[in-house]
Amino acid sequence: MLNGIWLGLMLISLAGGMLTGRTQAVTEALLNGGKNTLTFMITLGGSMCLWSGILRVADKAGVTRLFARLVAPLMRYLFPNLPTDGAACRAMSMNIAANVLGLGNAATPLGLQAMKHLQTAARHKEYATRNMVVFAVLNTASVQIIPTTVAALRAQAGSAAPFSILPAVWVTSLGAAVVAVTVARVFGKE
Repeated sequence: MLNGIWLGLMLISLAGGMLTGRTQAVTEALLNGGKNTLTFMITLGGSMCLWSGILRVADKAGVTRLFARLVAPLMRYLFPNLPTDGAACRAMSMNIAANVLGLGNAATPLGLQAMKHLQTAARHKEYATRNMVVFAVLNTASVQIIPTTVAALRAQAGSAAPFSILPAVWVTSLGAAVVAVTVARVFGKE
């Protein structure tokens, strides 16, 4: 299905370029798009490896347990029926920490690990629990204090002030998180 969509987009672009007399520009965009994508993936891949490694070392050093204790009141409020010293809360705490630092790519493995722990604890394995839904929407909203990935991309694109987006990021991510968690808690069933 997705391959068909991409093929359709490329054919529409090519037809649009032919109709407007800009076939050369479309061809160059198609050819350079692959190169640009590869460069982008290598840049993000390096960043993801670095921060995933740092988070792994932090976990081995016990920093994750310390951070889990620091955010225990928030975790008790958001996930009242989970033990705050359990593996799921530790993984969710580190996922939230990675998101707060703007390291969404490094947060992904921790989020997957947390979901596995939540799935193991679920009574009905085929349905998402309220904890899973609240964690998913919180993770998706991704409250960020320091949006490092976005700032790195802005710097790579030539921005003179890559962190000038901070106030907008703070307002939108915090607002999205509050609304998402509220809706998940109000409408979610256990």
